[in-house]
Amino acid sequence: MAEGLGNWDDTDQDNITPGTVDPPSTTAEEAPSLVFATVDQFVQEHLAHNYRRTLNVQGGHTWCPEWWRHSEAISRLEALWRAWEDLRRDGKTGMSSWWRDHADHHMQILLSTDGPFRGCTPEKGHNPRLEPLPCAPPPKGLFIS
Repeated sequence: MAEGLGNWDDTDQDNITPGTVDPPSTTAEEAPSLVFATVDQFVQEHLAHNYRRTLNVQGGHTWCPEWWRHSEAISRLEALWRAWEDLRRDGKTGMSSWWRDHADHHMQILLSTDGPFRGCTPEKGHNPRLEPLPCAPPPKGLFIS
């Protein structure tokens, strides 16, 4: 993941180009082939078709069609994509593990009406009303670098 990904706010999200996060560097021999070239392609061509839910904000599930404007969503969906690309090669229980340990966990949070898409709707689109969690600076010397 890119440095500072978790520090972007919704106003910075306007400048995000999906799929621009570079994968960890590996040699050509070590790099397995990917089914999906970008997280955007994974979300649009796989996840959205395989993870169907009724969407509403009155106690059900919510989703932002501009999910790439939410740094938490980018991070979680990137993690889902990378886990899927890795676990798909396990012909035994890889996909079961992916659904149980990855997809169901992250999608429950992403689709939650109190999750990162709160205020967004598929009909009305993105709503950047959520503020970052408040943080006070720690005492000097608490974290030594």
